[in-house]
Amino acid sequence: MAGSNLLGSLFGRSPIGPIQEHMQVASQAAQLLPELFQAAAAQDWAGCAALLKEIAKTERAADKLKRSVRRHLPKSLFLPVPRSDLLELVSIQDKVANTARDIAVLVVDRNMCFPDSLQADLQDFVIACTDTVNQALSAIQELDELLEVGFTGLEVKRVEAMLKDLDKMERQTDRMAVTLRGKLFKLESELPPVDVMFYYRVMFLLGTLADEAETVGDRLQILMAK
Repeated sequence: MAGSNLLGSLFGRSPIGPIQEHMQVASQAAQLLPELFQAAAAQDWAGCAALLKEIAKTERAADKLKRSVRRHLPKSLFLPVPRSDLLELVSIQDKVANTARDIAVLVVDRNMCFPDSLQADLQDFVIACTDTVNQALSAIQELDELLEVGFTGLEVKRVEAMLKDLDKMERQTDRMAVTLRGKLFKLESELPPVDVMFYYRVMFLLGTLADEAETVGDRLQILMAK
């Protein structure tokens, strides 16, 4: 028993499970955004407020997990990958939850309802951005399997294919953002200038959400290369 306790103190609890859990919670915050924008389109502000509350609660849960990982991540020589790389991965994942909250706060605080002519493209854009986050989560969920096989073999090829799809999804959100901005530009003269400014801000943050998801994949790619 004493020997088991000694080994446990040397190797510590595996950090991978909590890191995967953190990304899952961050993704949960993002996955509430399509419903939020649908509620805003219907001018259901009570529904929007309830969703903001849930997103903020989820973001706080992600923060709590982030702090826990930082406190308990082993400092011994027995980590399968560099500790600094894992801490950087968690920091990037946390940005996903933060950005989802920032988007929700803007929409709710301003009772933001995009023009009807933009709604279809906007809803598609929101879904595409949150799908990109979900793809990043799917890749991170393979991290424990990658460690078990020592970042070699068929598992690596499978995850690399997932990351290629993630890159494609992020590029698609870029194209959708260009289209949406172009349509908003044509409407600017008909809309209150302050509203236009915040429409662009929300669109930018949605694009940032997809960018952050891609960056999660990039960090995973770096771990696989070491």
